[in-house]
Amino acid sequence: MTRILVTGGAGFIGSHFVRGLTGAHVTVLDKLTYAGNRANLDGVPHDFVHGDICDAGLLAEVVPGHDLVVNFAAESHVDRSIAEAAAFMRTNALGVQTLLQACLDAGVPKVVQVSTDEVYGSIDVGSWDENAPVRPRSPYAASKASGDLVARAYAITYGLDVSITRCGNNYGPRQYPEKIIPLFVTNLLRGRKVPLYGDGGNVRDWVHVEDHCAGIRLVAEKGEPGEVYHIGGTAELTNRDLTARLLAACGRDWDLVEHVEDRKGHDRRYSLDDSKLRALGYGPRIPFEQGLADTVRWYAEHRDWWER
Repeated sequence: MTRILVTGGAGFIGSHFVRGLTGAHVTVLDKLTYAGNRANLDGVPHDFVHGDICDAGLLAEVVPGHDLVVNFAAESHVDRSIAEAAAFMRTNALGVQTLLQACLDAGVPKVVQVSTDEVYGSIDVGSWDENAPVRPRSPYAASKASGDLVARAYAITYGLDVSITRCGNNYGPRQYPEKIIPLFVTNLLRGRKVPLYGDGGNVRDWVHVEDHCAGIRLVAEKGEPGEVYHIGGTAELTNRDLTARLLAACGRDWDLVEHVEDRKGHDRRYSLDDSKLRALGYGPRIPFEQGLADTVRWYAEHRDWWER
């Protein structure tokens, strides 16, 4: 039986990835920070290890014997990175290096490093392909770019079979309510105001978490060492357009929208060309309208999950 180690597997995306695995022995390693929740894995067969990817001694015990390691472990909120950059560099750069070294020492056949479109900075028109230069504009993006470059170096220098995925903004059930969709939905369900940055014109590409995980599984199966693969979504929207849809879905009006000062270094637009992965068989399956409606319904029906 295939043995898979999923680091950060109790978080939003990692837990969805674990839920989609079948016919494998799965071990989840998670530090259980504020965004990690073991309840995300309820009902899913797995072994659990409470730990940090920066802990080389622990990794030396846990990593050996696995056929695939997928790294979701990361500090991931831009606003928090602006206030506390050091923690992001520790996990997203040093932690990646520590994990990759453990994989190299253990002879792990395949590793996938999960990353983000934010490493590229901002693009006014068109879309980035995988050869675009990384030009991060926030501490979070810089820390993820650092981890990606370490992964590429381990592929080239040491021959480690590690591929890198980069995706747009994820959404879906069980996302911690600090990101825009769960934050706005949970606030609106309680009749509270939601904060819209600047003029609301920042553009993001939205990918359902299940589509993202399908893309990662494809890269785990077919991805080449040191290569980057984009995982695209089904909707490119301004934050203002997204807000309008969320207001409608929650039965609220614009009087609950509070325009706030824009974030420092706020990237205007992200856009990925995912034709490289589509050539391997990828294609997002969940239309944004359906995915958003299902997501709003999930938060409405699982208040006990987020109200705590």
